[in-house]
Amino acid sequence: MKFWKAFIVFLILNFAALGLGAWLMGDGAQSQWYLALNKAPWTPPGWVFGAAWTSIMILFSIYMAFLINARTTKKVIILFFVQFLLNISWNLVFFNQQLIAIGLAVITALTLIVAAFFVTYLNDLKWKSLLILPYLIWLGIATSLNLYVFIYN
Repeated sequence: MKFWKAFIVFLILNFAALGLGAWLMGDGAQSQWYLALNKAPWTPPGWVFGAAWTSIMILFSIYMAFLINARTTKKVIILFFVQFLLNISWNLVFFNQQLIAIGLAVITALTLIVAAFFVTYLNDLKWKSLLILPYLIWLGIATSLNLYVFIYN
């Protein structure tokens, strides 16, 4: 698959995941439930989440375009779709269903899948692997926020 075609496909898929996730979270960060939670002191302001996810999904789309061109395998596609489903489902589980512990399990699994991308394909993509690091770093932050809510609520 040529780079630009793959990039557009992954851009559409990744932003569809963000859109579905936002739709499934309902009132999300504006809900009375979430506003009443004891949140981590390092919780960023709401606008940071949108900016972060937009940047992350653009970079992840570039990463996936490089990866799918370097190694089009069933494993890559399965890992991508597991990541896709976990990314969407966290919003539903955490915000909509208010299941903090299950949300923590989902975001931990998502972090491990993204880490698996990084580690598994580092030799194939070399410096291009840096494109996935913002996603991995952000998931580390998000996991710590979820863990804090789990412990202190």
